[in-house]
Amino acid sequence: MKAMLLAAGEGQRMRPLTLITPKPLLPVNGQPLVAYSLQRLAQSGITDVVMNTSYLAEKVEQTLGDGQQFGVQIQYSREQQKLETGGGIFKALPLLGQDPFLVVNGDVWCNYPFAVLEKQKQRLQDEHKLAHLVLVSNSPHHPEGDFYLVEEGHIALSGNAEQRFTYSGISILHPDLFAGCNPGVFSLAPLLREAIRQGQVTGELYQGEWLDIGTPDRLQQLCCHLQASESLGAK
Repeated sequence: MKAMLLAAGEGQRMRPLTLITPKPLLPVNGQPLVAYSLQRLAQSGITDVVMNTSYLAEKVEQTLGDGQQFGVQIQYSREQQKLETGGGIFKALPLLGQDPFLVVNGDVWCNYPFAVLEKQKQRLQDEHKLAHLVLVSNSPHHPEGDFYLVEEGHIALSGNAEQRFTYSGISILHPDLFAGCNPGVFSLAPLLREAIRQGQVTGELYQGEWLDIGTPDRLQQLCCHLQASESLGAK
């Protein structure tokens, strides 16, 4: 299975840290933030990675190179202008192929076992679905959540309050989700909502470690968490 790592954003909420350093390269305990995702992909046996770049693209590509140091092989999809999530993935489709692929937001940290999504890739193919979303519990900075997880692991746009969770930034997408799209700037969210309306999206709730590294405070939170984990591991 191939993976698409979204890393083209400017990281405006991270300023001033991202004025000269692209968000994927922000240091976390001695290595770039994005390195944790690359290493976890490699550990899961997912080594064919496509990464989109735009803001300070040269720095990202020069630092990460071909990905060998992280155990993966990176191909870059350079965007002359930031195309947003949907447009960025659409542009990269020729590198991703015809099969369902994994998408991971470049600004999340987690210990999700990506290898288990191989069965969801197969389910998409067998049941002709368009997407599988990994959801997490709602956080204090996003208490309203995004989607409802209902019976038989399907995603819905309505439901009970206790069924509403946050999209983790991890998903399996079928290229057919982008059928009818044209090159340009557009978001992934409207495509997902339409596919949900058609009953074409499955999902799961992940209750392990997950952090959205969207602000300097949450970046510091991750650093402290990893330092504490290392300290416990050393005892």
